Amino acid sequence: MSTTKYIFVTGGVSSSLGKGIIAASLAKLLQARGYRVTIQKLDPYINVDPGTLNPYEHGECYVTDDGAETDLDLGHYERFLNVSTSQANNVTTGRIYQSVIEKERRGEFLGKTVQVVPHITNEIKERIQLLGNNGDYDIVITEIGGTVGDIESLPYIESVRQLKWEMGDDNALVIHLTLVPYLSAAGELKTKPTQHSVKTLMESGIKADILVCRTEHELSDDLKRKLALFCNVKKEAVIQSIDASTIYDVPNMMLDEGLDKVTLAKLNLPDDSKPDLNRWNQFLQRHKNPKSEVRIGLIGKYVELQDSYKSILESFIHAGAENEVKVHVEAIHSEHIDANSIAEELSGLDGILVAPGFGERGIEGKIEAVRYARENNLPFLGICLGMQMAVIEFARNVLKLNDANSTEMNENTSHPVINLMEDQKSVTNKGGTMRLGAWACEVEPDSIVGRIYNSKVINERHRHRYEYNNDYRDELENAGLKATGINPETGLVEIIEIPDHPWFVGVQYHPEYKSTVANPHPLFVGFVKAAHEHAARH
Repeated sequence: MSTTKYIFVTGGVSSSLGKGIIAASLAKLLQARGYRVTIQKLDPYINVDPGTLNPYEHGECYVTDDGAETDLDLGHYERFLNVSTSQANNVTTGRIYQSVIEKERRGEFLGKTVQVVPHITNEIKERIQLLGNNGDYDIVITEIGGTVGDIESLPYIESVRQLKWEMGDDNALVIHLTLVPYLSAAGELKTKPTQHSVKTLMESGIKADILVCRTEHELSDDLKRKLALFCNVKKEAVIQSIDASTIYDVPNMMLDEGLDKVTLAKLNLPDDSKPDLNRWNQFLQRHKNPKSEVRIGLIGKYVELQDSYKSILESFIHAGAENEVKVHVEAIHSEHIDANSIAEELSGLDGILVAPGFGERGIEGKIEAVRYARENNLPFLGICLGMQMAVIEFARNVLKLNDANSTEMNENTSHPVINLMEDQKSVTNKGGTMRLGAWACEVEPDSIVGRIYNSKVINERHRHRYEYNNDYRDELENAGLKATGINPETGLVEIIEIPDHPWFVGVQYHPEYKSTVANPHPLFVGFVKAAHEHAARH
């Protein structure tokens, strides 16, 4: 029997209750006790990965070092644990079925009829145990997407039932996250939705070992006893998860509730150490007690949905705490910006970040925002598409190449300062075909970014098809837009700066994917510091 222990996190009653945050918080507590922990997410949609999904559909697409396009919950896992995830940490129904069908085509099933049970469930079980089989982890936490009772989640629930039976109670447990709603008309919390959710889980052959109850109000001892009685769990295994002011409070809240102690007892693991959360709590202390404030404009086209820029927003929290500054991020829709409205839209800001994205909608507004930052000496950070917009803006307004554009927006532009990457020109499939994952970048030491990183070579994560066109590099550099970071393999320009500007940086990569509580990303730390210095001057 494997020495790796498995924890499965399921959800009921409603989506968006925070399974990912509960999973990450428990993992943080177990890690703080000295256990080696990782988390994976099983997503029940048929897309092979979220790379082709609109951010309005599924929020941000997160990218790992090894180039996996994944669910945004993997960002939470990395931010909490400060441990990199990989392809194995996110599994989708699309990937499961794709693998099984490919095996069937190769004749691996010896003429058998391929069915959900056992072939699909066996594939799911293999993926779940992949992270535990290599001996790198003591505990693997697996979050099941969706809610129990969903048709698309049934194969995952059945796989959990089989694994729990095969592994035994000491090696696997199920945490069920559910909602205890407060009815203001009745003036009380209601347990019936949780009871029904647990009943649905039991109908699938799974008994919840621990109940985590999302609530807006404190759960009384009487209510906990009632839930324990009706849901067939011990009272100490009924865990309250009340609304928090920040997700970073949740590990301490779960510690107070004893979630880690109950978990270790059920897995028959030693409970003789106390979680070391000193560094975590130092971060929280700085985050909650800032010495000053800054206002930064986030210019994007998905700003209605905060999950679209989740990693950027969290990076500002990390960088703000590092600088002991409260960062007020003002989401500004790029479609609402033009030459007439720009001054009003961006007035009072201490910095501007132009966000990543795809497609031509809202592009001119982003270019106007870059121009405003450049001409008004406002600290500027452009990420991926934001960096490309900075190149276009400079080409148009400084070099006077009025038609300058990206071939993504205008295939026939006479000045394609941003062009399709050479290795992308023959690509027809959209899924998983971009430049993805960690790539090296050689940094100019005597530059803004060189001083920030204090390293000659950096590795950052990418997700793009279009690139800085080196045919225009000499012209752009001679006019003052310097290329200060280059990929050594391809010659691709990764970083651009304006040395004559107080703080103007564009990066082709996504620094937000690597910012964690323990290691705030230096680029965000530097940007927030520049914004703070700007605020102090004005």
